[in-house]
Amino acid sequence: MSENINIPKRKKKSNSVLSIVGISVVLLLMGVMSWIFLNLKAMGNNFQEQIEVCAYLNIAGKDSIAKIQNYIETQPYAKNVRYIDKEKAKEIWNQDNNEDWNKILDYNPLPESINFYAKAEYVNKDSLAKISNDLMQQFGSQLSGIDYPKTLVSSMNNIVNKLGLIFLVVMIGLGVMVVVSIDNTIKLTMYSNRFLIKTMQMVGATRKFIARPMNNRAVLNGLISALVAIVLMVILVNWTKDRFPEIGRVEDIKLNYLLYACMLVFGVLISWISTNRSVNKYLKSRLDDLY
Repeated sequence: MSENINIPKRKKKSNSVLSIVGISVVLLLMGVMSWIFLNLKAMGNNFQEQIEVCAYLNIAGKDSIAKIQNYIETQPYAKNVRYIDKEKAKEIWNQDNNEDWNKILDYNPLPESINFYAKAEYVNKDSLAKISNDLMQQFGSQLSGIDYPKTLVSSMNNIVNKLGLIFLVVMIGLGVMVVVSIDNTIKLTMYSNRFLIKTMQMVGATRKFIARPMNNRAVLNGLISALVAIVLMVILVNWTKDRFPEIGRVEDIKLNYLLYACMLVFGVLISWISTNRSVNKYLKSRLDDLY
């Protein structure tokens, strides 16, 4: 018995093309939504990392200032640590407030400080409070206080938590839709092969003999579908970054590669599983049930 008894070539090719197109469209939809989710998260992290923490100094010695700055630089929560002297503090204040107090004051009341931005995972009320307590314990007599926009941090955390929950629900729903859509696409393709599967079984072919060529074709179709979806994704991503350059500045390329790999694995895996299930279903069915 030969494996070539499968399907007429024209019909086989038509079914494969329809399966590949259907799976590619669904995988592309999944990829686009996942990419949006990943980049919104990256943009959210970038926005959170604009929160600046100011450690106001109560000293003037360069050695002590350097010691505090070096300590903060070694901590996992800090990035872009910099020393702000009185003149720089005055310059920043004038820029933010669009005025110069030289017209009304003849001295500089602003303190020196060491400023840094907290990494996204530390931008919450509890973590920032813990950071402030740690710095005050380490350099209590050398610092006059720690300041950061507490109200903004609380509001930001509420917004991030709500958006995270919304997108989690959307992604779970989308995942279910993708699995069901691909499964139904393959079931429709396999439906046209139901009599062939049953005929091969009736003439003595084993389950393994019947399933092997169909599973191999399913893996190939899943691979082609995933590659088509990935190519379209790359084109869409590059077009989007050309139109919105700010996305490229916060985009994590490694996450993109991980997404493409997941699309590839998912396309092959779901195609193989759905095809195998369909073959087993028709092998267990009675001939009368196929009509």
